[in-house]
Amino acid sequence: MEGVRGDAAAAMAPIAKWRSEFSKVFQLYLDKSTPLPLQRWLGTLVVAAIYVLRVYYVQGFYVISYGLGIYVLNLLIGFLSPKVDPEIEALDGAFLPTKESDEFKPFIRRLPEFKFWYAITKAFAVAFLLTFFSVFDVPVFWPVLLCYWIVLFILTMKRQITHMIKYKYVPFNIGKQTYGGKKSHVARH
Repeated sequence: MEGVRGDAAAAMAPIAKWRSEFSKVFQLYLDKSTPLPLQRWLGTLVVAAIYVLRVYYVQGFYVISYGLGIYVLNLLIGFLSPKVDPEIEALDGAFLPTKESDEFKPFIRRLPEFKFWYAITKAFAVAFLLTFFSVFDVPVFWPVLLCYWIVLFILTMKRQITHMIKYKYVPFNIGKQTYGGKKSHVARH
């Protein structure tokens, strides 16, 4: 019995070694991609386009696409939401600053940009792989799923935007904040 267990462990050793090496190389490339958001998102756009083309040419897998759309919507809500929900924070006695005299609290996302990108990219890759298995090609009338997803998107975004307006936060920071006022010019000679 011990010989069989030893043979199985010896056979699994190269697989474990390969998996460990692959994991290290994969993590290295993930780390290198961290400071390159534009390139990462362009890559994700390519992966999404390949998925869309696959679904278009196969004319199926609409349930997979619907599930992917719901998942991406869920990720988007996490990306647009603050890490600490102001409604819960208000119950604890702490509030977001609403006046100039209040303390400034920077917007911290519940789902950081890198994790948002990584999850979306993985989702499109998994959905693409699922299109190669006919068991996932459930026959449905896709316009109904599309209409339902659009209604769900509109209602969810309406709720999120109302939340953003109510608690006065903007989940995007575009460039460095500048302040108005007198500008001093130092002459160089």
